[in-house]
Amino acid sequence: MIAVRTLRASGLVLALLLPGLGLAQSEPQDAPLPLDQLRTFAEVLERIRTAYVEPVDDSTLLENAIRGMLEGLDPHSAYLDPESFKGLQDTTSGQFGGLGIEIGQEDGFIKVVAPIDETPAAAAGIEAGDLIIKIDDQPAKGMSLMDAVNTLRGEPGSSVSLTLVRGTGSPFVVELKRAVIKVRSVRSLDLEPGYALLRITQFQNNTGDEVRRTLARLNTDNALKGLVLDLRNNPGGVLQSAVEVADSFLDSGTIVYTQGRLSNAEMRFNATRNKPAGEVPVVVLINGGSASASEIVAGALQDHGRAVIMGTDSFGKGSVQTVLPLNNDRALKLTTALYYTPNGRSIQAQGIVPDIRVERARVTREAEEEGFREADLQRHLGNANGSTERGSRELRQAREERPQDADYQLAQALNLLKGLNVVRRP
Repeated sequence: MIAVRTLRASGLVLALLLPGLGLAQSEPQDAPLPLDQLRTFAEVLERIRTAYVEPVDDSTLLENAIRGMLEGLDPHSAYLDPESFKGLQDTTSGQFGGLGIEIGQEDGFIKVVAPIDETPAAAAGIEAGDLIIKIDDQPAKGMSLMDAVNTLRGEPGSSVSLTLVRGTGSPFVVELKRAVIKVRSVRSLDLEPGYALLRITQFQNNTGDEVRRTLARLNTDNALKGLVLDLRNNPGGVLQSAVEVADSFLDSGTIVYTQGRLSNAEMRFNATRNKPAGEVPVVVLINGGSASASEIVAGALQDHGRAVIMGTDSFGKGSVQTVLPLNNDRALKLTTALYYTPNGRSIQAQGIVPDIRVERARVTREAEEEGFREADLQRHLGNANGSTERGSRELRQAREERPQDADYQLAQALNLLKGLNVVRRP
């Protein structure tokens, strides 16, 4: 039997054909089929067919029964109808129509796992942890995860209204327009000479290759002194890509391993010696929106002592889903394994705890007195070493706005990298 194995760690899918991963390989049942429950199921089905106020066709009843079986297992298992199955596949390509949010479920409500950079959701200020209580005028409580995904997606340019609750605050309404979501998974930015930011928004099929190319460019002629790997609000994605990203910083040892009931659900991924990052000091930024594949990377680098993890606790999704195609373009998305960090830690419902906790904050610069410096005085002596003079005018010109000035966590990560380089000087 040939089945589609989904190496994934969140809402994205990488379908790889692997032989022999099928329900036929599951362990033999210790107990016979529960005939009483099957009789009850048949009786309920017949009662609904004959007594429900409106006629319901058999296919609808059976699909609802299948959907209920999957939704009763865990928040990430689901029955995928043709539209949902196609949407899941489209997400992997990094382009789809919608708002740009990764969602999950909590206490019957739809919860924002993370907004995706440069999307309508991010532009509207939606944050990880927000609860969606209404989509347009439809209450979200009790709505299945897949129904919520299908409701949020739609034609680009169409409008949708979300009623949200943040923390203990009052509900507020956000009006958004759907757009074609083209997710650029890897971006880089020079923070200061020798220090760079590498931002991964999602783990897509080609993310590993993009990270390697970016690292090779940033570290040309060993010019890189420190790197901030930003995984904040990264909802996860393709497991294989997470392995490739972690491998870019490691040269040996385990990156992640999975354990499940099926033999093919037990996998181990090891680092290779090809690491374009070299020995560059790394700080990894995480927060409550860092889920799944992001936690794989952070956990691997933390266990190997390769990076300092900074920020706040991550989301805590440590399960792997397999997509099992059915007939008529339908599929099951089934949780089949848990993943573990190199030291054997399960992140499920725990998350990655940062080495250095830094809460989200915004620092404002105090107004500085104009004043005078030695270089401003007439007939001042020149610098004996021939260095550039720095008067008050030159300092004002040098204080241009930088990304780290408006991002406290990023500023702290950069300061730590500078400190590491200071103490490492020969």
